[in-house]
Amino acid sequence: MEMKQKPILLPYPQKMEIQEGKTHLSYDSCIVLGAGAQMETARLLKEEIKACTGFEAEITKTRTCRAQDVFLELNQNGKEQQYQLTVSKEGIRVAGGDQRGLLYGVQTLRQLLRQSGAALPCLEIEDYPKIPERGFYHDVTRGRIPTLDYLKKLASRMAFYKLNQLQLYVEHSFLFEGMSEVWRDSTPLTAEEILELDEYCRKLGIELVPSVSCFGHLYHLLRTQQFAHLSEMENTRATEFSFIDRMLHHTLDVENPQGMQLVKNMLSEYMELFSSKKFNICADETFDLGKGKNLARAEREGVTGMYMDFVKELCEFVIEKGRVPMFWGDIICGFPEEIKKLPKETICLNWGYAPDQREEETRKLDEAGATQYLCSGAQGWNNWINPLFNGYENIRRMAGYAVKYNAPGFLNTDWGDFGHINQPDFSIPAMIFGAAFSWNTDIPSFEKICREISVLEYRNHSGRVMDLIACIHQYEDFNWWSAVYFKEKYTDQAHQREVFVKYAREKLFEPEAAERDNKKLQELREALAGEMAFTDSACRERLADYSTAIEAICMFNSIGAFLAAHLGSRLSGEERKTANALANELETWFYYYKKLWRRDSREAELQRVQDVIDWYADLLREMQ
Repeated sequence: MEMKQKPILLPYPQKMEIQEGKTHLSYDSCIVLGAGAQMETARLLKEEIKACTGFEAEITKTRTCRAQDVFLELNQNGKEQQYQLTVSKEGIRVAGGDQRGLLYGVQTLRQLLRQSGAALPCLEIEDYPKIPERGFYHDVTRGRIPTLDYLKKLASRMAFYKLNQLQLYVEHSFLFEGMSEVWRDSTPLTAEEILELDEYCRKLGIELVPSVSCFGHLYHLLRTQQFAHLSEMENTRATEFSFIDRMLHHTLDVENPQGMQLVKNMLSEYMELFSSKKFNICADETFDLGKGKNLARAEREGVTGMYMDFVKELCEFVIEKGRVPMFWGDIICGFPEEIKKLPKETICLNWGYAPDQREEETRKLDEAGATQYLCSGAQGWNNWINPLFNGYENIRRMAGYAVKYNAPGFLNTDWGDFGHINQPDFSIPAMIFGAAFSWNTDIPSFEKICREISVLEYRNHSGRVMDLIACIHQYEDFNWWSAVYFKEKYTDQAHQREVFVKYAREKLFEPEAAERDNKKLQELREALAGEMAFTDSACRERLADYSTAIEAICMFNSIGAFLAAHLGSRLSGEERKTANALANELETWFYYYKKLWRRDSREAELQRVQDVIDWYADLLREMQ
């Protein structure tokens, strides 16, 4: 008797029954459009059937559905986003409660096709999401600005895993009218690109939600001649560019009406490009508020009222424009009862990125009556390769809170911070975690979902790729955050060794560990290379990208160890040769890294990343 083996489906269906036997697609199979079924959905399925079976399934409406056909229809009695998928000897039927539901049923069928080809297992699936709005938030400001082609690929991957919302984080990376000084060096997104992406997302059942920093995190804007006077702090243009400074400063002066008007103008221009009725004003991490021009008011009244007045006015403006406002909840978590002062339509984006993220903030916001999305983190920021287990723990925990408190949405974030050095695709596994855990509360083990992602996303037939990738992060000694921090904070070479050795001791960074960890990394690199034989050719390039990132980790491990041992001391002839060799290796590696960057991203801040690379190469050569 044939074993009823469950196929790999992500997210897990709420209900699936495997039955005896298989049904077969054939050279004359058709996709039959029933009541309400759309051509876009049928074309998506047609492409998958061609790729997985070689058969050219014709799309039709007129013929009676046969055993080798696929029948698509809307179920008048179905619920939103719900679908039923039946694979039987009589044929294949996908019925959606609405257009999104029908699309999700087709996505499940696509996943089956990738594993079974033309011989599909007979089964019954009834499925729907636990959380209605399930999104991915992608930073397109602090380092990388992806190409339009890459953003479309991202949207397609999101749809494959039944995500239905995409937000792109923008500070200065859109071509705002009259603000050329702000975006002039950022190869910004254009209105036409946003319009095209919005249309593309809509066809995939994805809501493209605009998101613009409107209060804090206005580093580029408030460092221009044109707008520096709108900053809470004085002399914002006095210092050189800093990755660290960008994360900590540059908040609008709430007392200057020109600042509010500027933000409203930006929102008005940007929101018209989107079909979505939501708008994320951000309003997070306003670290400078009340510390500069408004210090006297802050001492007199406190910063809470200053913050709430500004956010309330922006939310009301968004509502006047016929949209629903969203904002990040990190500030209001300190005084959750204040949420009642905001318009009732407002959505609070409650974020927390720790693997053991506590529940308290979610509970307090819920008790205060907030409508909230729970927001997790893909953990890629300031890492060459995402620490996947940390991401898994954080995402499953935050998705659990979302279900417990009946949150209408879940948003999984992917930030750039210090130049967005990791390849964008490295966050895809974490994106899948978010898609899976926000759809179904049946959370698989880390090991299990890694094997499933290996097979389904990387087309890796051994199922080992994700296990290998997940190990990489633990062997990173001198990471990118530390490299940037050391470069920007300590430029006096006489002081560098003291500081560096202190850092190494505090971070438990043992210089002698670099050789040991690099050996482990090379073993992982070789193992990944070996997995290419078990991986479909279309996905091998993605494994090669990990090889490039592993090399970066190895080099910075070696550089960190060398600096910890020799910075500030006189080098021998051999040590100078080693320093020079490390510099040459770093620069050569970066030549190839730039090719990978340009494949998926515009120039954006590639030069700023290069500045860090060049600084370390120069430092090594300058050591005597």
